[in-house]
Amino acid sequence: MAPDTLDRPPLSQHNLHRAAILFAGGPAPAANAVISTAAVSFLRNGIEALGIKYGYSSLIDYSPERPLVEGKDYVRLDHGLLRRSRNSQGIMIGTARDNPGKNVSHPDHLNDPKLSAPLRCVYEGLCSLGVDALISIGGDDTLKTANKFKMFQDRLPPDARRIPVVHLPKTIDNDYHGIDFTFGFFTAVETLAEEIRNLIHDAQATRGYFLAETMGRSAGWLAYGAAIAGEASLVISVEDIRGNYREEESYPDPKTGEILTRPVMNMDRVVKRIVKTMLAREAEGKEFGVVVIAEGLAEYLPMEQLVGVPRDDHGHIRITHVDLGKTFARLVGEEYERQTKRKRKVTGVQLGYEARCAKPHAFDVMLGSQLGVGAYRALVEERLNGVMVSVVGQLELHYEPFENLVDPQTLVTKVRYIDTASDFHRLARFLETYVSEY
Repeated sequence: MAPDTLDRPPLSQHNLHRAAILFAGGPAPAANAVISTAAVSFLRNGIEALGIKYGYSSLIDYSPERPLVEGKDYVRLDHGLLRRSRNSQGIMIGTARDNPGKNVSHPDHLNDPKLSAPLRCVYEGLCSLGVDALISIGGDDTLKTANKFKMFQDRLPPDARRIPVVHLPKTIDNDYHGIDFTFGFFTAVETLAEEIRNLIHDAQATRGYFLAETMGRSAGWLAYGAAIAGEASLVISVEDIRGNYREEESYPDPKTGEILTRPVMNMDRVVKRIVKTMLAREAEGKEFGVVVIAEGLAEYLPMEQLVGVPRDDHGHIRITHVDLGKTFARLVGEEYERQTKRKRKVTGVQLGYEARCAKPHAFDVMLGSQLGVGAYRALVEERLNGVMVSVVGQLELHYEPFENLVDPQTLVTKVRYIDTASDFHRLARFLETYVSEY
């Protein structure tokens, strides 16, 4: 007999006693919706929920001589702590970018005790807390870590404790395969769009331009969304560095001296394309505007402009050290003056951090809540291990195996770029100032 529509979902038989929830990487709106709904789902079904504080930072340093301390390294997520937290801002358990899998770039590396030592520390630290399951929340780098953690356990002796791991996708960049939209994306888009709309009024009052650099390291979803919603004059992201805007650069490998090649943007053509938009707007009687550029364009700068820029544990350049907006603003101002013999104020600004912990919108709370519940359902109802929780259609749950998302040899994930032939990409071109390329 089917349960009545107002009955609670039936309890599932399970052998779990304690689940750990961990958040890693950059913040995203609705993070607490994910954490709290996952925790409540476990609590209401007799499973204790622990929140691991600040990502993997404490687990990496675990040893029997340095045990994990409640309150400092983890917290018990009880009903009192979770009260009215679903719509709250920030991350109740904190986050960090520490990467226990940074030395593992091939499956064989997991057989090396030295290379896999940080993953062993994570495993032993969780075992010391009596954890039966791990919920990993984070971006593609955190997904890679979750996959490596599962593969590390697959190599343990048959009688060793196993901690199934389920991953929940998080990035305001929205560049994730396996899910249409990630939680926090729309909140971040609206937050940045409001900033852009404010800049437009400033630009109009001063007859100037702003070059607004937004987050979006690998793909342009956030830049395009913010530009569309914020009514920017032009948006440029990594997907647009193709054709005449792209060239190859040769450089020596710093370790071997071997000559390598990498794609770079043709700075001159990109700058001239921006100036062309400015001139087209002037022809329409508009002497102002905002141009949005994605921070990921920094990866396409010539190597000489990246000398000395530090990198993080995942090998990414620290884009905040580049200040792409100011670089483009200077070049655009110079090119505009060269073409017109007039000066136009062009100011570079960086947008992004203000969006990461903004108050979440309803859709992101709904999406985050479904992902949190999905973690429970994957582990308890479906008894899965090594899957990413996704949603399709009207928030229908879907479980995507790690092996479908991570390359089995390189152990890296594939970025989901905006398809430049898609209607989403064309939407921006229709809405921004028309410019003839001919």
